[in-house]
Order: sequence, then structure tokens, then C-alpha cells
Amino acid sequence: MLNIGCHLSTSNGFLSMGKEALKIGANTFQFFTKNPRSGKAKEIDLEDIKKLLDFMKLHEFPIILAHAPYTLNACAARPDVLEFAKFTLDDDIKRMDLLPGNLYNFHPGSHVGQGITIGIKKISDILNEVLTPSQNTTVLLETMAGKGTEIGSRFEELRDIIDKIELKDRIGICLDTCHVYDAGYDIVNDLEGVLDKFDDIIGLSKLMAIHMNDSINLFESHKDRHQKIGEGSLGIPTFVNIINHPKLYKLPFYLETPNELEGYAKEIEILRKKYRW
Repeated sequence: MLNIGCHLSTSNGFLSMGKEALKIGANTFQFFTKNPRSGKAKEIDLEDIKKLLDFMKLHEFPIILAHAPYTLNACAARPDVLEFAKFTLDDDIKRMDLLPGNLYNFHPGSHVGQGITIGIKKISDILNEVLTPSQNTTVLLETMAGKGTEIGSRFEELRDIIDKIELKDRIGICLDTCHVYDAGYDIVNDLEGVLDKFDDIIGLSKLMAIHMNDSINLFESHKDRHQKIGEGSLGIPTFVNIINHPKLYKLPFYLETPNELEGYAKEIEILRKKYRW
């Protein structure tokens, strides 16, 4: 079965997200742990979480993915921004452990002129502080487009972060299709070559989720502008190749396209019809 979902709002609670996902033909979903622009979090409703877990078991949802707020910068120059990143990561992981066995994704951050080496060290240092052997959540570094001083647009940078992390079994990668294409990895014409490169540098065992986004921009633009599936420079055949690739087809796929629920439902329907496994 194709494990596919989209980004949903937590405004009506966890169980509501599960029901919305099922309604649009999804069997997984992504959500923000906190307000994506401010980092403020809602109070935890343990009964609502229990209802979602029961719902996921009943409807065979394999896994869900939480996304950190965009304000999190784990390699910032300012001490207060770094402290916010550490607090947010630690708090989010503890919250996600109430949904055991699932995934938590964040953007590695921007070094804001400090340099990639310093940025990578800061990211790995924070992760070494917040990751624990007892946690039930796998933390994912997201592949980035490379705009500005972003870290994570090159596979080597992600590898270097992971190499410095002590609890490597608690860390993985979420590959964003728009981001990697904008970063210069040609998944349109050479998906196999890109996957081979990922495997050589990081290892495909670390690839645990895929963000499914077309791109408004052309190859290697480093701009990060998502587009609806089939309406950008990647095109539907690219996504069909991805969901059916022998090394990828079992992964969970998450749409982050500029859509409302109706648009997500259409994209999910298109991709389910193209799924060959």
C-alpha cells in the first residue's frame, strides 16, 4: 500500500487530523508541533492523543510525521536563538514520545555567516544534548534547497552532522523533492544516480520519509518554492518514478504542496492510481 498523506492543521486536535487524513484518502499525515512562525505550543490533550493512537491502529496508519517550527535555527549566531532551538527540540521530542514510534522533522538551520563548519558543529552539539537513549521518536534532518546560508543542501553536510551525533540510531533524513532538485540533484533525469549518491554519502538506511513537492523554479535554482504535483519543473512522471522505486516505495510520502484539502485529495488520488506495488 502507498503510505501517503499531507500537512494538516492541529487546530481541531489530533483525532481530527486522523479523520481528515482518512477523508481525503491518506493513511498518514504531517503536522506542526507548534505555531510554525512563533514557536508557541498548544496544551497537550492526553485523551485526544489516545484517541488518535486508537484511530491509527484501527485504520492501519503506519506512521506520522511532526514538523518543527520554521523559527528553529539550530546553528544560529545569537545565543538566545540557539537556546530557543534547544528548548524547542527537547520539548518537541518529549511531546512526540506521547505518540511513540513516529517521526519528527526539522530544518537544520542557517549559519548566518559563521561558516558551514561552525554551523554543522552547533547543530550536532544541540542534538547531542537533546537526544536520549530512551526516546521513542526518530528525529529527521530535512534536505534543503541551499538558499542563503542554509545548511543541508548537500548530502555531505547532512552526513557530517550525523557523523558527530552520538545516538545515531535516533537520527534520519527526510528528503524533500523540491529542495533536492533546487539544490542541484537531478531527480527528474537521474533519480537512480541521486539515490546512489545518497547511499554512498549517507546511506539509504537513514532515509525515512519524503516530502513530495513540485518546484516553481528550474533545476539548481536554490530558491525553495513549492508547486502542486505536476504543475512545476519536476512533473508527474518524476513522482511516479519516486513512489514506485524499489528503494523508496515503502517509505511514507508527505505532500507539502500549496493546496487545501480538496487539492490534496486529488493529488493523493492521482498518485495512488500510479502506484504499482
